[in-house]
Amino acid sequence: MSSLSGPGWLLHDGRSGHRHQALALAEALGLKPRELALPAGRLARWLAPRRWPGAEQAFGPAFTELLADPPAYAIGCGRLPALATRLLHERGTKVVQILHPRIATEHWDLVIAPEHDGLTGANMLTCKGSLNSIDEAWLAAARARFPQLGALPGPRTAVLLGGPTPAVAFGRSAFEVLASKLEYQLAREGGNLMICASPRTPPELAALVRERYCEGPGLVWVDDSDGENFYAGALAFADRIIVSPDSVNMISEACATSAPVFVAEPHRATGRVRRFIADLEASGRVRAQTREPESFTATPLRETARIAALVRERFAL
Repeated sequence: MSSLSGPGWLLHDGRSGHRHQALALAEALGLKPRELALPAGRLARWLAPRRWPGAEQAFGPAFTELLADPPAYAIGCGRLPALATRLLHERGTKVVQILHPRIATEHWDLVIAPEHDGLTGANMLTCKGSLNSIDEAWLAAARARFPQLGALPGPRTAVLLGGPTPAVAFGRSAFEVLASKLEYQLAREGGNLMICASPRTPPELAALVRERYCEGPGLVWVDDSDGENFYAGALAFADRIIVSPDSVNMISEACATSAPVFVAEPHRATGRVRRFIADLEASGRVRAQTREPESFTATPLRETARIAALVRERFAL
């Protein structure tokens, strides 16, 4: 394969989880691509990354212009961007596609997919969980940005909340179980919480979280009305992390720290997500949340640097 040199683009669908994975890989490779969030109509959302007549116009004029003057390389993440990177590959662009596109991988130079997908191929690399930028420098920068979290008396517990998905039933009842264990733990040992919701957290659950914990102990972030999102600081200052079982990205980011990670109600996850959590449990990197979580020594899970090294080898970068 030729080198990833010259101008490049980073393509995503606007979802923060997809954007962050693509950015993390680009940063680890020392690349500085331009970035394009792809708008998409109903047809693209149904069919991508499969082709259809007129697929070149699926993402608006900015992408049409990009096709007319293809870049040297492109990095995409997610099913919608997989169509964009496929179209660019047909025009000679070297492309790296993050997350399996669910069709034959021959349409891309390299596909990076999580191990729990159970897929292999000559042009595939697999990683445990999702790619992210978290390393010691990232954590140090987060501590410098959010010193108020470091001033909270410990033990400091970061609580990362997602929401229900087709694969994971995590709604109000699951949150109530999480909260009851959390409050028992606080009653026993004190400390402070650093609670962060996510775009997936449904409004009714977000409102419940704010109402229940608005007076502490600790801090709550549900949306922009709570000020700046301190998610990075919560990861950096956590003595332990409790995370809902619905998000491979959040679990992967929690595991990239050196803090013990406890997954709330892991049995609620099914399919690929359950396989991912079970693998982490088997390796000892995560445990199920209990009323009295015991601390344990944890080795950070940091796959991005390893994957970037393999990408460099594939592309002679």
